[in-house]
Amino acid sequence: MTESVVEILLVEDNPSDVELTLHALRKNNFTNRIHVVRDGEEAMEFIFCEGSYSGRRPEEGPKVVLLDLHLPKVSGLEVRDIVDSYQLGVNSYIVKPVDFNQFTEAVRTLGLYWILLNNPPILR
Repeated sequence: MTESVVEILLVEDNPSDVELTLHALRKNNFTNRIHVVRDGEEAMEFIFCEGSYSGRRPEEGPKVVLLDLHLPKVSGLEVRDIVDSYQLGVNSYIVKPVDFNQFTEAVRTLGLYWILLNNPPILR
């Protein structure tokens, strides 16, 4: 049985927050493929396999999106439109805590739930 590659999309425009997030992921032994994009427009292109990501196949992820809400070009709120997301098959999401210790704990929990236990929704 082959394991599918789990991808994490990190959408963050602040370089310091990118480094803190990557540090928290490494600290919690995440070895997944992590893609970093710097604004909401690039996030949408990645998710929908458009623009510079048109060669990417939609079924290759991402399984988890860590999304800053205050982004240039397209806000994180627009990217995270929950109603549209659920219609596209998203079945859960979390809000990134601001406090670093809480964020590190959220990353640990993320590993247990979103990566190992959470299954894609059954589309009808």
